[in-house]
Amino acid sequence: MLEPGNNAELPAIPGKRYFTIGEVSQLCGVKPHVLRYWEQEFPQLKPVKRRGNRRYYQRQDVLIIRQIRSLLYEEGFTIGGARQKLTGDEARTDLSQSQQIIRQIRSELEETLRVLRR
Repeated sequence: MLEPGNNAELPAIPGKRYFTIGEVSQLCGVKPHVLRYWEQEFPQLKPVKRRGNRRYYQRQDVLIIRQIRSLLYEEGFTIGGARQKLTGDEARTDLSQSQQIIRQIRSELEETLRVLRR
C-alpha cells in the first residue's frame, strides 16, 4: 500500500463506469475494510449494492474516497473533522449553485418585465 503523504502517486482512474471494492482499494491506496468503515462514517459514500451485497463504486465515489484519504492521512483531520469539512464544502457548492440559479431567474424576470412594459 502507499504511504500517507503519497496521494500524488495514486494511479489514474480508468474510464470505467463501476469499480469493485478491490479496484477502489488499489486506486485509493486503502484496504477494503477501511472503505467499508468509511461508508459508515461518511454519508457522501453510497456505493451501489447489487446481488450478494457486492459493492460497485462510481467515479465520483472514488474521487470522494481520495479526498477523504487526503484529509485523514495528509492533512491530519479526525474522522469527525473530515466529515465536517466535506459537508461544509458541499454546502458551499450548493449555495453558489443556488445563487447562480437565482441570478439567472431574476435576469429572466427582469427581461420579461421589460417586454411587458412595451
